[in-house]
Amino acid sequence: MRYVTFEHAGRRRIGRVEGDHVVPLAGPDEIGRDTPADVLARAAADGPPVPRDEVHLLPVVPHPDKIVCVGLNYHAHVGETGRDLPTSPVLFTKFAGSLVGATDDIVLPPESTQVDYEAELAVVIGRAGRRIPRAAALDHVLGWTVANDVTMRDFQYRTHQWLPGKAWDRSTPLGPELVTPEEADVSAASVRTVRTVLNGETVQSSDTAHLIFDVPTLIATISEFAELLPGDVVLTGTPGGVGYRRDPQLFLHDGDEVVVEVEGVGRLCNRVRDEVPALVRH
Repeated sequence: MRYVTFEHAGRRRIGRVEGDHVVPLAGPDEIGRDTPADVLARAAADGPPVPRDEVHLLPVVPHPDKIVCVGLNYHAHVGETGRDLPTSPVLFTKFAGSLVGATDDIVLPPESTQVDYEAELAVVIGRAGRRIPRAAALDHVLGWTVANDVTMRDFQYRTHQWLPGKAWDRSTPLGPELVTPEEADVSAASVRTVRTVLNGETVQSSDTAHLIFDVPTLIATISEFAELLPGDVVLTGTPGGVGYRRDPQLFLHDGDEVVVEVEGVGRLCNRVRDEVPALVRH
């Protein structure tokens, strides 16, 4: 099955995707902590189908308790940075306020001149767990989605801690759909292409076979130190080809179109625009 969190006629809902329509569901109004796998699976229709082009897609999980991201998790990306292969997953966090929908604009903050793209497969947790064994990790997955881990490189590399460059408000598209494991197998035996297309040119292309740490390893590692909850999101890392490591460097500019795709999971398509600075209130 495929699910979305959407707005229509002034109301936020969870919907089940059926072709070109979205079927509103009874129960919680967004995918998240209150929609573990069993709740989502038994949610009944609550209204007539709505044409998909009439709804506004929100981040597929608008308010996750945790967003845990993995850096340096594709061999080619580690190679282009000149670093050694990590021996343990490199983890950092984002905030729920970082997220935007699958077709929302990526807004360039006036403070940064090095805004970069990063295509990623994202995992949504569907069953809570702490110290989850690697062998049982996929039992805790609610589904898969797509993320663009937009990064402000000039802020990321100001210090050894990446947070200021990775957690900018309203900078990270997430969606368009939550795709259940029954709908799309994203295991080691089912390789999925991950790519970014910027203004019609492919700038990143790899597949999940090139992950250094696979999804079960990531879930097991994260759950050692924090309980994973329904609706938590794990971004699994980006392939090589990021703009910062190119020669010449390639960053996002006003008017660009960024498409991020994970085969069989979904496609983000976002326009880039300059932010109009708000008046400062004292």
